[in-house]
Amino acid sequence: MLLKLLLINSLIFLKLFSDNSNINNSWHIQLQGKINESYNVQMYEIDLFESTKDLIKRLKDKKIKVTCYFNGGAWESYREDEKDFPLEVLGMVMDNYPDEKWLDIRNELLKPIMENRLDKAVLKGCDGVDPDNMNGYVNKTGFNLTYKDQLKYNKYMAKEAKKRGLLIALKNDLLQVNDLVDDYDFHVNEECFEFNECDKLKPFILQNKPVYNIEYKKEYIENEELRESICKKSKALNFSTLFLDLELDDSLRITCE
Repeated sequence: MLLKLLLINSLIFLKLFSDNSNINNSWHIQLQGKINESYNVQMYEIDLFESTKDLIKRLKDKKIKVTCYFNGGAWESYREDEKDFPLEVLGMVMDNYPDEKWLDIRNELLKPIMENRLDKAVLKGCDGVDPDNMNGYVNKTGFNLTYKDQLKYNKYMAKEAKKRGLLIALKNDLLQVNDLVDDYDFHVNEECFEFNECDKLKPFILQNKPVYNIEYKKEYIENEELRESICKKSKALNFSTLFLDLELDDSLRITCE
C-alpha cells in the first residue's frame, strides 16, 4: 500500500509539470529573508529549518508544491541540530562557506541525523526535499570519498525520502545523473549554461522529470540579448531557468518568460 501511495504521489507531481509545455516560469526558490508568497508558480523551494508549517500550508492552499531545502552533504554551524553531528563526521571547511564543513557520508552516524531532517520535512508538510552538496566525492572534503561512496549515500537519501512519501531532487552531481535518474524525481541545477553542462541533465527530461536551473552570472543578468539566448536554449531543453542573486533572497529574480 505504501509503495502504491508513493507512486501515485510521484505521478501527480510529474503530471503537474509535464502538462504545461511552457514551464520556464513555473517555480521560485528563496532560501533567505521573508518569503515572497506572491509568485504565481507551480513549485516553491524554501529552507526546511527557517520555514514554518503555516507558510507551507499557505503555499499548498494555493495549489503550489513545496520543496524543502536542507544540506545533505555538509554541516552548518547555525542549524538547530548542529550539536547532533559527532566530530568524527566533520571534514574540511567548504570553500567560500566558513560556517560549513563537509561530512563523511560513509559514516553510519549520519543516518539518524538525516532521517530526522526528513521526518521534519514530513511534519512541516513539505511535498519534497532538496538535499544540497551531494557531490563531496569531487571536492576537497578531508575524506577519501569515492564515486561509489557518493552513489551509495545518494541512493540511501532517495530511498529514505520515498519511504516517507517525499519527492526528492538531485542537486547538481552531474557526473552521477545516469546512475541516479531512476531514484530521483527532479533535478535542481546551478549554472549548467555557464559551465556548458546542460546536456548532462537530459536523462531527467527523457523520463519526463522536471529540471530546474539557476544562473547567477552577472553578464546574463545585465545583458538582455545574452539572457534571451540562454532562455531560448532553456526552452528548447524544456528546462525551467531562473536568473537570481547568489544569496537566493528574492533581491533579484528574472525568469525565461
